[in-house]
Order: sequence, then structure tokens, then C-alpha cells
Amino acid sequence: MPPHSEAAFEPTPETDDHALAAELATAAGRVLLDIRARVGHADGKALKNAGDQGSHEFLMAELARTRPGDAVLSEEGKDDLARLEAERVWIVDPLDGTREFSEEGRTDWAVHVALWERGRLVAGAVALPAQDRTLHTVANGGAVVSAKEGQTLLVAPEPPPGLLRIAVSRTRPPEFVQRLAERLDVKVELVPIGSAGAKISAVLLGDVDAYVHAGGQYEWDNAAPAAVALAAGAHATRIDGTALTYNNRDVLLPDILVCHPVSASMVLAGIRDVSPGLSG
Repeated sequence: MPPHSEAAFEPTPETDDHALAAELATAAGRVLLDIRARVGHADGKALKNAGDQGSHEFLMAELARTRPGDAVLSEEGKDDLARLEAERVWIVDPLDGTREFSEEGRTDWAVHVALWERGRLVAGAVALPAQDRTLHTVANGGAVVSAKEGQTLLVAPEPPPGLLRIAVSRTRPPEFVQRLAERLDVKVELVPIGSAGAKISAVLLGDVDAYVHAGGQYEWDNAAPAAVALAAGAHATRIDGTALTYNNRDVLLPDILVCHPVSASMVLAGIRDVSPGLSG
């Protein structure tokens, strides 16, 4: 059953991890839309706080009910280092893009729910509540977009010839990305988008061709989008080309590159050229 089905969906301990991630992210998105409507946009700080807390409490309660034996790492929760000994850890960002959430009319904010198991990401979902769709992994190893109309296979699209549209932060674009744009042998357009989840979703949906970030993130900022990107056949690594790793003691994960594999070597080479301190 698609997460956006009008029929009631009550996840249980028997629900598979991919479906659970998708349903919880989607349902948390509905919680956030309700909060947005109820609190309003007059006080942006109050709306941000209400959104962060409301979505976090919902996700923590549902994970405790459906996966009581699993650990959870949430942006809004206290980090329990017992997770380092756990075999399964849910990594969640209850509201990715609080600034955009607080701005009336913006749709580039998200909910992230990912599952790390024994050293790797195994499931993930990125809900875009104001766009009424959820991108998520599925049990066969691929990824889909779920919306009211049903599910559509999600496969990272190739960029158009001679053009690379790079998603960057609205407020903190990496300075080196401008230098990278000047170095690459294609026309580059820098496209400001809000949350990390919205940016990576834009890559997977073909609205942009790459996401390059080096301004500081944490594991919850990109675990779920990276899980979906990898399942959809995209390239997703650190900007030096090394693998993204999760459930680390230090949850800082400051940089990421997501793009179609056909662009990866060109972009990584360009990043090394403009950031000579990087190893690769």
C-alpha cells in the first residue's frame, strides 16, 4: 500500500523496514502540515520549535512501538552512545529545513527516516510533505516515489549534454562550488534549494543534476537521502570520493556529493582541482 493511500495504514512490528520508513516519514509530514496550519507563520521561531518537537515526538513514539529493540539517533533527541553497540539504528531528522518550513509557501523541506544495520544503510525515506510525495527504498533493492496517484520507479536520470545544474544551499553555498563551476568543462547552473533532503530529491527527480555540499552537516541531514539515492542508482559519497559512513561516535558528516554516476568522475576531479587539500 503506498504511504499516501487514503486508506488507514497502521504500521506494526511485522511491517518491513522499507515500508515502515516510508510510512513514518509520510505520517510525520502530515503532523508537520497540521502544525504549520495550526501555529501559522506569524512567529517563525515558535513554528520551527513546534515543528521540530512535534515531529520528533511522533517518530520516537512510533519507533518505540514498532521497533522497540532498535536504537534511534535523532537530531532533536539526546544522543545515547549505546547505539554504537547496536546492530540496528534508525537515523532520523524530524524536520529537515526548519527555515523553509517556517516560510509561508515554501515546499523545499523534508522528513528523513533511515535505517542503519551492521555497518550500512539498508532502508530510507524522504518525505516532502508540502509536495505530497515520498521518495523511499523498497524491498527489491530499488527506490520509488509514492504519492496519492500511486508509486513510480525512481531511477537517477542522466544530466542533459553539456549542462550540469548543481543544487546548493540557499544560505550557505560552499565557496568552492563557484570555483568548481568555473573549472568544469560544461555549462554549470547553481540552483539554490532549501533542505538537504529536498536537494537530493531534486537530483533524483531530474530537477537538478548534482548536489555538492561542504558547509557542515550531521548524519541525520543526509542518511535517508543517501540511502534513497544509492538505491536509485545515483553516486553518493564524500566530496573526496570516499564512502559515506554512519552510526559513528562523532556524528558530524560535513560534506557530500550526489549525482548521476556518469558525472561523478568529472565532478570529483573538479573538486580536487579547486580544493587541493582533499585526498581522493
